[in-house]
Amino acid sequence: MANTENATAPSADGGPATGAAPAGALSHLKVLDLSRVLAGPWCTQMLADMGADVVKVERPGEGDDTRHWGPPFMPDAAGQDTTQATYFNGTNRNKRSVTIDLSRPEGQALVRQMAQHSDILVENFKVGGLKAYGLDYASLKAINPRLIYCSITGFGQSGPYAERAGYDLMIQAMSGMMSITGRADDQPGGGPLRVGVALTDLFTGVYAMSAIMAALEVRHRTGAGQHVDMALLDVGMAILANQASGYLNTGKVPQRQGNSHPSLAPYQDFPTRDGSMLLAIGNDGQFSRFCKAAGKPEWSADPRFTGMGARVKNRAELIPLMETVTRTRDTADWIALLEDKAVPCGPINDLAHAFADPQVAARDLIVRQERAPELVAADGIAAIRTVASPLRLQDNPPVLRRPPPALGEHTDEVLAELGFDAQRIAAMHAAGIV
Repeated sequence: MANTENATAPSADGGPATGAAPAGALSHLKVLDLSRVLAGPWCTQMLADMGADVVKVERPGEGDDTRHWGPPFMPDAAGQDTTQATYFNGTNRNKRSVTIDLSRPEGQALVRQMAQHSDILVENFKVGGLKAYGLDYASLKAINPRLIYCSITGFGQSGPYAERAGYDLMIQAMSGMMSITGRADDQPGGGPLRVGVALTDLFTGVYAMSAIMAALEVRHRTGAGQHVDMALLDVGMAILANQASGYLNTGKVPQRQGNSHPSLAPYQDFPTRDGSMLLAIGNDGQFSRFCKAAGKPEWSADPRFTGMGARVKNRAELIPLMETVTRTRDTADWIALLEDKAVPCGPINDLAHAFADPQVAARDLIVRQERAPELVAADGIAAIRTVASPLRLQDNPPVLRRPPPALGEHTDEVLAELGFDAQRIAAMHAAGIV
């Protein structure tokens, strides 16, 4: 397990680095984060992991909604629940938190001052929601033409649904994702299901970062920023990928079919003697090698199963034959048997088993960050664990500088950087502006 502290970066292969941390790829960028919940914070955490200075603006006394989305809650040193939800920690690493009341003119002025010196702003207010505060793109462009302003909403800045609030579950349903997720209606447990994480939120965060990087490239050439319009529904439709392509080009509506694949077979879960396993056979060579290893070489020569198209067409005959054989060995035995034969096979892990996997350990995918002593004294939370960034740049790997921040932890620090002295900062606290 990596024990990654402030100013420490993992090495190129994921292990802990020695000596001074290399500069993050985006360490020259300042990001003003007005987003909350998941899609926006996921985007800004990726920017922060790459070295950008991300300042997260939160509501005084409340903060990001996800600070309270529990259980589960962070345990203290005695193992007792605190009031800090673990949800927040998964998407706010490497950021600085300031609390500013945006409903107050003085708070709005502070954010405008911050935006004037920022490269990127990310927000997920309702369409037009920041205009009343003078924090919309047009207003901020006037004072910082280089600003890249990314808006993340449920349905985008245009169209009949633009004013609607959008949530991941709603988008999974509307986009058709739930119609192709889960077992068929005529199977036990059949019916539409959401994906186990907020998939469209997460993908929107990733797409948003990609769009921001493209806008930065344009700014390098033109010197001008621009408005980036990201919508959960747009992303939800885009990530339908091959399923969308199939429908658009054939007119055939795909259906739920559990863990099997509409275009590949065998490509699904199979019962074993002690549980189940996953086979992901994507070509004829893999199928032939599986058949030989399973003691059934005749299957690969059977006209019903020769070629992927034939196997998909005749899966109702193939799968029961395979299940009879897969039940004869334990999952671990199948994995050991097939590993050196280039036949994709693996366990179906829960999270405990996944994080205990030796490959996960070898890649240092668990990050443990110690918190400042004064924060530990306040809430009893000594350290926070998160999943390491998968963005492994050889020369500029992710730089882990800060654990997920306490609410308003960096307010005074950021205000001092804006030029406010201690007396003015104290007055703003007293007035409830920050």
